[in-house]
Formats: sequence, structure tokens, C-alpha cells
Amino acid sequence: MPYLTRMKRTTPSTGLRTGLGVPGYAHPLLAPTEWTELARPGTPLDWVVLNVADGPGARPDPHCLEAAGRLRNAGIRVLGNLDTAHLDRIHLGTTHGARVFGEVISKAHRYLDWYRVDGFLLDRCPTDGTALPEVLRTITTLRALRDKAHIVLGHGTHPHPGYAECADQLVTFSGPWRDYRWSQVAEWTADYPPDRFCHFVHGVPLGHLDEALRIARWQGAATIWFTDHTDRGGRTDPWETMPGYWDEIVSRIGTGVSE
Repeated sequence: MPYLTRMKRTTPSTGLRTGLGVPGYAHPLLAPTEWTELARPGTPLDWVVLNVADGPGARPDPHCLEAAGRLRNAGIRVLGNLDTAHLDRIHLGTTHGARVFGEVISKAHRYLDWYRVDGFLLDRCPTDGTALPEVLRTITTLRALRDKAHIVLGHGTHPHPGYAECADQLVTFSGPWRDYRWSQVAEWTADYPPDRFCHFVHGVPLGHLDEALRIARWQGAATIWFTDHTDRGGRTDPWETMPGYWDEIVSRIGTGVSE
């Protein structure tokens, strides 16, 4: 495991642009306000994940088509959600490995054919170095399907540093505020610019929003998603609805916070 440190990154934070990466709202029928608000001009979005039904679903969904089209017309990158949790347990050349890989690529095809996504979030991506060849194989195939596909690896923690050479961005933290405020950053991340890293944090109180933004800048993560919603002990998805302080976070990441 690479050495973890709370030391400030050597990369200067001056002029660092922070943007929002939306891990995936609920279906547009359940969260119509959220999806409409995302397309508002001037919203500092890096990308939005579309997760229809644990993936693209079985058939094109007209409500998701409309939501994705609205974002695309606003110049906002839309990513498809692909669950890659099992890539670390497959073996190249085996029947099981071919089936798992084929399912991931099949879902990617449906996302591209139906929703014209700009890339993919590889959710629950493995972190160990032994899975790196299979993840790289998957990414290479996805980029062959979609030219200039934006690939985000949803590790949720610091992975083997080799993953940083594979994708456009890595999610190196995903979890509650109580853990984030004392979190540490892997030393190897200082070799890469902040726009390579993403942090997703739930349960952030409004009174600690500036502190959370400072931590993200301190650790060198340029794409963030902070919300005051919680996972209720794993019983709910904290990312499904808009943060209660949506206007505040949109305003603050544009002006920055003091170091």
C-alpha cells in the first residue's frame, strides 16, 4: 500500500478549477427537479452519470433519453454507469471471464446506441494491481467503441497507482463526511494533476461545506460531489437527490475558498 499522508500536495492549488461530478440521480420521473436543474446555464459540471436501472436498462427509456439529450444540448458530458466489481475475480480466457467481460461491453453498447453517452463511470472498480490487466482491457475496448470516451474509475479509495495511467479520472474517496474530514491522500497522487481525481462525500453539513472544499483542494481533487444526505447506514443511496445546499455549493466552487 502506498504511503498515505495528510501533507499538502506539492501541486499548487492557486487557480485550481473545481467542478461537480454527479454520481447518478434517481430516475428522472422520481427526481425531475434535479435533472432539470443540472442543465441550468453556468452550472459548473464536469459530468453527470446516467444509471437507468443498474445500467442502461432493458430498453430505451424515453424519460432518460430526454434528460440525457437536455444535458448534451447544454454541452454537459453524460456518462453511463457500468458495474465492474467482478473484474477482479475473472480470469482471461475462461468461460466465466468472457461472460463477465461480455456483459460489461454489452451494457456499454446499449448506453451508446440509446443515450449517446460521452464515456463511462466504471462503478465499484477493483483497486488491486492483479486486476489491472482486465480493467485496462475493458477500458481499451470501451475507447474503441466510443472515440475519446471519458473514463472514470469508481474505486472509492486509493487504488494501485498503475490505474492512474489507464483512465481520465479516478474516484479516490467515496464515503461519509466523518471519514473524509480525517482522510489521508496517497503520496503517489502528487505526481498527477488535480483534474485526475474525484471525491464523493455524503453527510456533509452546510456548516462544514467550506472545510470539505478545502480538504478536496488540499488533497488535489478537482472533481467533487458533496451532499448533506446520508446513506442511513447503507439503507439508501445518498446521491439520488440534490444536496439541500445546491445553490451554495454551485456558488462557492466558482469563487473558491481560502487556504
